[in-house]
Amino acid sequence: MTRLERSLAAYGAYHRDRRNVATHLVGIPMIFLAVVVLLSRPAWDVGVPVTPAILFAPGAGLFYLRLDLRFGAVMALLLALCCGAGLALAARGTAVWLGWGAGLFVAGWVIQFIGHAFEGRKPAFFDDLKSLLIGPLFVVAELAFLLGLRREVQAAIRH
Repeated sequence: MTRLERSLAAYGAYHRDRRNVATHLVGIPMIFLAVVVLLSRPAWDVGVPVTPAILFAPGAGLFYLRLDLRFGAVMALLLALCCGAGLALAARGTAVWLGWGAGLFVAGWVIQFIGHAFEGRKPAFFDDLKSLLIGPLFVVAELAFLLGLRREVQAAIRH
């Protein structure tokens, strides 16, 4: 198994119930976007806006690219789109920026914990903090599998 397959298989072991997976397809993108939005302040103007989110994104993108080039490219694109949305929301008033960031974050986690109630198992990050980064990749992989893509990865992690 590749590192990607091992990571997805370990994360997937906590997500066998289809209802839990469905909640993750909604909750994780909300949390992912929320974290980027919340990290989009403060902004320093050095010719281009620089924020904690923009400083964090290349490292996260590299993490995903090292696991898998194709999934990593999708994750890097999603990070860039989230950074754009984060900058747009952070440029608005504090109430808008914080409302969207905190609102998405709380709602996303509520959805996640509902899913784990269906699963009857604690979230993966309770045992391995790295799963907080694997979760968004899991969503991308699950969507790819639903589209009939990356069957070799799907077969390897669901042996």
